[in-house]
Amino acid sequence: MKILAIESSCDETAAAVVEDGRNVLSNIIASQVEEHKLYGGVVPEIASRRHAEAIVGVVNEALKTANCTVDDVDAIAVTYAPGLIGALLVGVNFAKGLSLATGKPLIPTHHLRSHIASNYISHKELKPPFLCLVVSGGHSHIVEVKDYTDMRVIGRTRDDAAGEAFDKAARAMGIPYPGGVELDKIAENGDDTAFPMPRPRVDGSPYDFSFSGLKTAVINLIHNRQQKGEDIPVADVCASYRKAVVGLLVDNFLQAADDLGYTTLVTAGGVSANSLLRRELEKRCKGKYQLFMPEKPLCGDNGAMVGAQGYYEYLAGHVAKSDLNAVATLPISEDKY
Repeated sequence: MKILAIESSCDETAAAVVEDGRNVLSNIIASQVEEHKLYGGVVPEIASRRHAEAIVGVVNEALKTANCTVDDVDAIAVTYAPGLIGALLVGVNFAKGLSLATGKPLIPTHHLRSHIASNYISHKELKPPFLCLVVSGGHSHIVEVKDYTDMRVIGRTRDDAAGEAFDKAARAMGIPYPGGVELDKIAENGDDTAFPMPRPRVDGSPYDFSFSGLKTAVINLIHNRQQKGEDIPVADVCASYRKAVVGLLVDNFLQAADDLGYTTLVTAGGVSANSLLRRELEKRCKGKYQLFMPEKPLCGDNGAMVGAQGYYEYLAGHVAKSDLNAVATLPISEDKY
């Protein structure tokens, strides 16, 4: 089964053709990063406009690269939640129009479920059940994946997500957007023991995260040194901060795995490309857990992951009607279409 998949939840306009949920025939992405750098972050109105400008070309290129036409695909999958509402609407309305024009089934796909599904592309042997750490710019979840479309969140951030914590700290240090990616690169050359950082815990919720206090600590450190006229060893601050954020993610994730008896562990989302996070998980999982991580090009937003999850949504009978709408916020365990 060939699925044409469309993703437009944030600042990448993406389309792909995926066969049977695992075989990627094409994966085209039009990034807006260079334009949003001018503003230090994603501007929703600009993102929506750029999606509208790019989507036809991106979809055509995805079909061309896959050596097929829209008549050759069996269904159309699209990210409908969660994300920037204006950006989502571009993809959803384009997919609805294409579905109506061609008579192809329309598959509504949840963005975070799709991130998890990127692992089905990188690791064709992977099957549920497993425990997944979903970490991206706006989400930090520990998710129990019971089946391809049956998921339960057992841990989540109470404030900032890990990606937001990286981006905000980077901005305070004058590191250009996308801050989290650049902070990771700079930290590779720093001393992660130079500045002790707090490790916040959430009382009564051992799997939940809280990053706002850690973010405040690093911002106060930077401001205090600036007020005293002291140099800021950026690489050391980045390394120390990254070590604390990653430590919180890994500790809670492995604690949940032990408590729930999971030995198959998975990561997903943009922050799963973080160098230290990957190294720490590989080190601490060795010999005890079976660890799966998406290939780095599949960690960020892309159409292939939507096609992968869309296949399993279709098998579960999740097909939308022409009144499908975009939803800005939606738990991974819910469907709303």
